[in-house]
Amino acid sequence: MATEAFEEIVEDFEFLDDWEDRYRYVIEQGKAMAPLPDALKVPATKVDGCASQVWLHPIVEDGVFRFDGDSDAMIVKGLIAVLRRLYNGLTLDAVLAVDARAEMTRLGLNDHLSAQRSNGLRAMIERVQAVAAAG
Repeated sequence: MATEAFEEIVEDFEFLDDWEDRYRYVIEQGKAMAPLPDALKVPATKVDGCASQVWLHPIVEDGVFRFDGDSDAMIVKGLIAVLRRLYNGLTLDAVLAVDARAEMTRLGLNDHLSAQRSNGLRAMIERVQAVAAAG
């Protein structure tokens, strides 16, 4: 139940032979994102459970979910970009229906992230789901 934008990442990953190339790709996704304004880097947007600094700023308009985010770690900022491609533009019900763990498994990320990065990714997904559940 992934978005078209996420499916593009899945297709791109199929063409990348090794994990160094895939890491570079994820980092480039993060670099392409606009930075989150400092005014939005506040305790309410900070995600606990991440080894690095992570902020997610959700926006729900007319029942459609999207979020912006930022991190002080390049790979994590890339993971935020991947999650944005997974969730942005979905209805709140659709966000809740996404099996993010399964979608990330399609990229093989679960096998190639450190335990701390995996915990941080899980914390970001939980934040997105909590916002969607709260409506």
